Amino acid sequence: ADYLDNGNNKMAIQQADKLLKKHKDLHCAKVLKAIGLQRTGKQDEAYALAQEVAALEPTDDNSLQALTILYREMHRPELVTKLYEAAVKKVPNSEEYHSHLFMAYARVGEYKKMQQAGMALYKIVPKNPYYFWSVMSLIMQSISAQDENLSKTMFLPLAERMVEKMVKEDKIEAEAEVELYYMILERLEKYKEALDVVRGKLGEKLTSELQSRENKCMAMYKKLCRWPECNALSRRLLLKNSDDWQFYITYFDSVFQLVDESWTPPPEEEHSLEGEVHYSIEQAVTFIEERITEESKNARPLRGPYLAKLELIRRLRYRGCNDEYKLGDPEELMFQYFKKFGDKPCCFTDLKVFVDLLPSSQYAKFISQLLEVIPLSAAAENEIALPADIKALQQHLCVVQLSRLLGIYHAMDKKEKLTVVRELMLRYRHGLEFGKSCLKTELQFSDYYCLLAVHLLLDLWLEGEEAAVWQCLTLLEEGLSHSPSNAQFKLLLIRIYCRLGAFEPVAELYSSLDAKHIQHDTIGYLLTRYAESLGHYTAASQSCNFALRFFHSNQKDTSEYIIQAYKYGAFEKIPEFIAFRNRLNSSLHFAQVRTERMLLDLLLEANISTSLEESIKSMSLSPEEDDIPWQDLRDNRDLTVLFNWDPKDRDISEEHRKLSLEEETMWLRIRSLTLRLVSGLPTLSHTIQPKNSEKTAENGVSSKIDTIRSLLQQLEAAVDSGKKFLEQKIQYPVLGPPPTRMAGFFGNGSCQCQTSLFYLVSDIYELDTNGLEDSAEIQETIGNSFKSLVERLTDLFNKCKGDLIEVRDGTLKTHPNLLENLVFFVETISIALWVSSYCDGVLRPFKSNLQKKKKKKKESSVAMPPVFTHFLDYITELQTLTSNVIDHIKGLEIILTALKLEELSLKDTLLLQEEKKFTKTVQGKVQSSYHHSVQEIGELLKKRLDTIKKLKI
Repeated sequence: ADYLDNGNNKMAIQQADKLLKKHKDLHCAKVLKAIGLQRTGKQDEAYALAQEVAALEPTDDNSLQALTILYREMHRPELVTKLYEAAVKKVPNSEEYHSHLFMAYARVGEYKKMQQAGMALYKIVPKNPYYFWSVMSLIMQSISAQDENLSKTMFLPLAERMVEKMVKEDKIEAEAEVELYYMILERLEKYKEALDVVRGKLGEKLTSELQSRENKCMAMYKKLCRWPECNALSRRLLLKNSDDWQFYITYFDSVFQLVDESWTPPPEEEHSLEGEVHYSIEQAVTFIEERITEESKNARPLRGPYLAKLELIRRLRYRGCNDEYKLGDPEELMFQYFKKFGDKPCCFTDLKVFVDLLPSSQYAKFISQLLEVIPLSAAAENEIALPADIKALQQHLCVVQLSRLLGIYHAMDKKEKLTVVRELMLRYRHGLEFGKSCLKTELQFSDYYCLLAVHLLLDLWLEGEEAAVWQCLTLLEEGLSHSPSNAQFKLLLIRIYCRLGAFEPVAELYSSLDAKHIQHDTIGYLLTRYAESLGHYTAASQSCNFALRFFHSNQKDTSEYIIQAYKYGAFEKIPEFIAFRNRLNSSLHFAQVRTERMLLDLLLEANISTSLEESIKSMSLSPEEDDIPWQDLRDNRDLTVLFNWDPKDRDISEEHRKLSLEEETMWLRIRSLTLRLVSGLPTLSHTIQPKNSEKTAENGVSSKIDTIRSLLQQLEAAVDSGKKFLEQKIQYPVLGPPPTRMAGFFGNGSCQCQTSLFYLVSDIYELDTNGLEDSAEIQETIGNSFKSLVERLTDLFNKCKGDLIEVRDGTLKTHPNLLENLVFFVETISIALWVSSYCDGVLRPFKSNLQKKKKKKKESSVAMPPVFTHFLDYITELQTLTSNVIDHIKGLEIILTALKLEELSLKDTLLLQEEKKFTKTVQGKVQSSYHHSVQEIGELLKKRLDTIKKLKI
């Protein structure tokens, strides 16, 4: 066991063998040996050995524990349940084995059996937790039941009765048990009863979370629409803590509900269960004013009351009745707020919510009013006034962010924008002085200046100013050198490098972000969208692996979380964990990465290092199966991960999200169908059957060709809807979701090529079943298909020609679309070769039969059917075309190597000396990345060329 712990698996196997020589039936040694075998990749031997022990139904703790570990590593948790079922039969009174059995069921989600195991445990050892495990398992049955009716009429009422029995017998001990009761009542929509539980004696146990009782009461009052209670409770809680924002929202919601219902308090009685109620706008106004007065006596200023006043103004405006309540002018209130809190980084985000209360004519005045109160000092007359300390810097930064948000910078012309960029960078570099003592992991105080400058330059780039994008990269690389853990710098660099077609620097930036756990799903798209499409195949494989490793381990990890939740009685977390697991399993990104990963593996290996058939078999792919949950796809991407300060009309909208999801799903459908069509190729090649079983063979294969034909129809439909979608010409914001590769796929002709290749498969199959004799027509069709395919592939190659990086007027311009076209070319030619090897497999037997006939008849001139010459010409032309592309790529490599970037004088002489060194770095990175892409594409094509040479019949 020690050897296993230290990862020395071979020694562990040897030691186990020694022990087994002495004691032949030592179960535990056998299992430890199996673990060693499993870890050295001998899965089958390990499994056989484990089953040998399991068949003996061991009851000693060591063997059971070791087998559990082994089965977990094999990802076969269902075997653990069988193990403990047997153990419990033999040792019926063991609390330990029963609880292991319960947990084993929990791992595989067998809720009904969990319920029984929980009760069996409670019978042996009447401890409360065991009883409630059983109750929770009933709730889980109700959650997982497809039939809502069943869960409301059977599972939940049963769970409720079980808890009520304990309540009546006064056996409720722990907080978790009360939580569970509340959860059942809430799911049964018995809100009144749930409220009574929380407000009653049982509610006193709810102590672990702050305001747990109050929050639960509030939730029930809302469900019951008891607005007087909502109001009184939130009012009471605000008196306790006037900074708790959620209660301001409930307070306002309830006041306006009561006003709309013209509610009045009952005479002679309490206003409500929770005490005094405010039911008029006047009362609300007075209440907020009182909070502000109270707050001003505080030593530490609180933001809540001031923001609540702005929130109230906003709600009153929305109702069209603000002016009669004399709450003051929002502009003045925001100005006062800035004076109080402007030196806090949160000041901008606080005010951002309320800027639409300002009329646009007041924007410039408002900003200059703010600037006047910031203590800045200039060294000389014509120099920029700078802050003397961090507080002043934060205040100034807040104003700059507001200026961007209010669209003041967007309205400037090119020259003004460049002046602002210069000023921001000067302020950025000056601000670095305040952060000299910062650790490497801390951000510099002035980082946002640099980020805002880059946003302005991005505006210029989108307006057609080519040099601006290089300056963006330069400034970001400079920023990153001072603030190496600034994620925003890294994310923006990633996006810009990808837009320019340079993937090489991105891989390193992404890994330095150190994305953890769920982030592989939320921001992984930044990596996986570009790696392969820019020709970095190795990096693409790695980035897919990162993501897939996370998704696969999520399955296993979630079971562990659920088990911990049972152990510690955190019952309300269990449904959350399950929902989390389901959300990840139906993640759009997961489906995309799975599909692209398999296509990529085929591209790199099929018919190169292993045959197409073996590759497909090892991925257990089949054309009939579709494992993507199309109806439930969840878009978990975080599309706002990049900060921006754009006004609403330029920012990413709900509409953009919807369109992006629609586009991603269409593209995924095209890719998934392509993959399934390719996986259908090996199923068509016929194996020679004995005569009598011809019928069955034909049925088997003919159904395969039907599958291919039906997939082809689906692909046509998917392509049509994709084209319709692209007709809308959607433009996402520059920092919004990146568009898919769909437009390139249609635009460069890859799509038509790939579809016609699959139609060709169908024709060749016809030829195969009809034979050569009476098939002149099909042969003719096939010949024409070959010709048009070569033309189409040549067209596609022509769309790859041109310089990848060119120098225009001293500025670099990259052409990532040429790179993407090259990558599509390689993929399309690979599919063409897979289809050709299917043709080859069909034509070879025909040819050898003809030659046998020729020998029998001893005729010198048996006419060769035309399809053979068509095929030979086609293969020869493919070979020539591929060689031409390889030569073209060699040419690109030479040009890229010879490109002397240092000599570029960026016309913009505004570049300072320290910036120049970063510009050089940036351009070097882009050049090296393109060089790398071209090399990888060239290498792969050479391997494909070798496979063409084998195809000559």
